[in-house]
Amino acid sequence: MSEGNVAADQLRLLIERIERLEEEKKGIGDDIKDVYLEAKATGYDAKIMRQIIRLRKMQPHDRQEMEAILQTYLAALGME
Repeated sequence: MSEGNVAADQLRLLIERIERLEEEKKGIGDDIKDVYLEAKATGYDAKIMRQIIRLRKMQPHDRQEMEAILQTYLAALGME
């Protein structure tokens, strides 16, 4: 087998793996949407839930810094 065929086979396998993973990612995205719809149906606000998830991913120090800056901006705009 020539090097060109080996490289082509390897490329084909990589593309097939990527396509499989993309399909799995779509399925997971659909599952996440379903959970948000379920939450909304039970009275929860999906937008706030997304924000909470974003905040939970942050380091505590970064979250505190962001909250302090937000409070400063709100106060400067007279919104507090």
